[in-house]
Amino acid sequence: MQVPTNEILTLIIWVSAIFLIAPVFLIVYVSVYNARKKKHLEETERMRNAFRTELLQTQMEVQEQTLKTIGNDLHDNINQLLGLMTITLSAVDLSDKEKAAEKIAAAEALARRSIREIRALSRLMHGEELVGKGLQDAIAFELDWLEKSGRYQVHRKGSLTGMPKHPETELFVFRIFQETLHNIIRHAQASSVTVEQAWLDNTLTLTLTDDGAGFDVEAALAKRSGMGLQNIRKRAAMIGGSAHIRSAPGKGSSVTITVPRLNQPHAT
Repeated sequence: MQVPTNEILTLIIWVSAIFLIAPVFLIVYVSVYNARKKKHLEETERMRNAFRTELLQTQMEVQEQTLKTIGNDLHDNINQLLGLMTITLSAVDLSDKEKAAEKIAAAEALARRSIREIRALSRLMHGEELVGKGLQDAIAFELDWLEKSGRYQVHRKGSLTGMPKHPETELFVFRIFQETLHNIIRHAQASSVTVEQAWLDNTLTLTLTDDGAGFDVEAALAKRSGMGLQNIRKRAAMIGGSAHIRSAPGKGSSVTITVPRLNQPHAT
C-alpha cells in the first residue's frame, strides 16, 4: 500500500517542526534557568552583604554600649571609691599610731577594691571577647553591673548549659539582650527585672520581664519611637529566630527571644 504524498509531506513538516522547536524550547529553558540561577546568586550575595553589614553594626553597638557602661561606672563607682580613699588617707593622724593603722588599712581595702573594679572594667572593654566566653557569662556580667546600681531587684532563672558555641548568633542575641535591658532602664520605671534562660530541644530561649509602666506594643511599633522594637525583631529574624514583645500600660513588659537549632545566621 502506497502512502499518499501529502501525508508524507505532512509527516516531514511535523518532524522538521519538532526538530526546530525542541532546540528553541531547550534554549529558552536554559536561558530562564540561568537567569533564575543568576538572580538567586545575586540575592544570596545581597543577603550575605546585608548580614555582614548588620553584624558589623551589632559589634559597634556592643562596643558603644560597653563604653557607656564603663563611663558610668568610672563616674559612679570607681570615682567614689578613689574619693573615699583620698578622704581616708587625708584623715590619717600619724601621732595616733593605732587609729592611723586603721585608716591606712581601710584605705588599702578601698585601693584593692578599686583595682578589682578596674580589672572588671578592662574585661568589659572587649564586649566581643566577653561574648566569646559564652552568652550565659556575658549576660551574667551585664546583670552584675545592673545589680550594683542598687536600683533594681534582679532575678535570674534557668541556664544555657549544653548550648554549643555559635559566636555570631550569640553576639546578635547579646546585643538584643543589651538593647532590651537598656530600654527597661531608660523607659520602664521598673524596680524588678527577671531574666530567664533556657537551652531545650536544641532551641535557645531568653526572656526579659520587668514590672514597670508598660506600653501599647502596636502603638509603639507604629511610631518612629518604635524603631528599637522593630530592630529587635529584625535582628532576631536575621539569625533565624523571633522576638515576641508583650506589654500593656501599667502591666510591665516582656521580651522573649527564641532561636531554634542555632542555624548559621542569615539575612531575611
